[in-house]
Amino acid sequence: MQCFVVQSDEIEGRLDVFYYQPEFIELERKIKKHSSKTLGDFIINISSGATPEKDESEKYYTVSSENGVPFLRVQNVTESGLNLEDCKYINFDTHNGMLKRSQVKEGYLLTKITGVGRMAISSVAPKGFEGNINQHLVAIKTDGYQTSEVLAAFLNSDIGERLAFRRSTGGTRPALDYQALKTIPVIFKPGIVDIMQSAYAQKKQMEAEAQGLLTSFDELFLEHIGLKLPEVKQTKIFVIDSDELEGALNAERYANRFKLDHSFKWVTVGNIGSINRETFVPSRTNADIEYSLIRIDDLDSNPSLAVLRHVRGKDINGTALKVNPYDVLIARLVPTIENKKFVLAPESDKPLIASTEFIDLRCNSENNPLFVLALLKTDFYRHVMIQKSRGATPSRRRLSHEDFTKLPLPKIALEIQNKIADEVKRRISEAERLRAEANKIIEEAKKKVEEMILGD
Repeated sequence: MQCFVVQSDEIEGRLDVFYYQPEFIELERKIKKHSSKTLGDFIINISSGATPEKDESEKYYTVSSENGVPFLRVQNVTESGLNLEDCKYINFDTHNGMLKRSQVKEGYLLTKITGVGRMAISSVAPKGFEGNINQHLVAIKTDGYQTSEVLAAFLNSDIGERLAFRRSTGGTRPALDYQALKTIPVIFKPGIVDIMQSAYAQKKQMEAEAQGLLTSFDELFLEHIGLKLPEVKQTKIFVIDSDELEGALNAERYANRFKLDHSFKWVTVGNIGSINRETFVPSRTNADIEYSLIRIDDLDSNPSLAVLRHVRGKDINGTALKVNPYDVLIARLVPTIENKKFVLAPESDKPLIASTEFIDLRCNSENNPLFVLALLKTDFYRHVMIQKSRGATPSRRRLSHEDFTKLPLPKIALEIQNKIADEVKRRISEAERLRAEANKIIEEAKKKVEEMILGD
């Protein structure tokens, strides 16, 4: 328990203890020695968006930039800039009608105002950009692109994050209202932009090297066993025989045509292991037990390792999948298949559980799980899994457990599998080293920025 005294002249309207913690008071005193400006002094206009009804997705959304504009959500706004990798799009009617007031133009400062994690994460809309935002972000018009860049660098600093966090309200889902956002003290230091941009450029390059190690598995199989996975060619007009029908009648399911290498013996996923579908409700079964939870949302695109979140059963909503170490977990929603969110369940000193949106493959003793994971991470299998998915809405289509078990796999001797798995393990280790080094570069840059801001 922390005890401290607050003088009456330090009261600023809020009466909660959190707001007056000594570390916050001391930080703001340091800031005021250098500047009396606040974020509000730089705001010409500020607006927040909304999320159109998903039940009427055809009315509001579109699948590409050809028929609409990017619809930015919290995950698209990062400290290193806008990330449009997993971006949704709204059509022009929605952009110019329902969400007209929250339109985003180049040079706008985009800031996160609600949600867990770091508060006030900010990006600047790049040159030529036009888009929109949901209700968890604000779009701020400043006097120019350079001003927005400096403000974003400041808000993304550890100092900016603490100042924003102090002004947030709410328990499990903190938020910043407009007034709180405008009162954030700002020290305007243009030099911090170059420091952070240089660091993020190095980080981007190192992460690209790391990603390259994890996306060249096709070459790995060709080099070690001479397996050249077929190219998947999609045609718009085609003919199939009646005996090729597999129940579902959606055309996309049969559009991708490919021929397997007949120099290999082929089996199905169902032949190399079993599908685990054991689920339970942690909040009802073992509410006080702490679990190691694997969530799809916690995984980056094409992750090298699983991310474990330690959480008690009572804090887990709904059903969870019981998993074992070395189970192969395949995210089955089409957007997550596109991003290859497939991982190996790691060892843990706590019971392992995962989202039920994973397919859990438990390999038998004749197959190396890491070898199987690497094979499924190739572009060929990604295309085939997307092809076999079912559902009316593209973003909600899923790969069924039954269709997954029918996927063809080459039958490879365990000794060779182990050799390839060792190389995969080496690449994963090197990729993790590069990512750790990249993160260290960012942390060192942030320390320089903090020193520059406070003049230490």
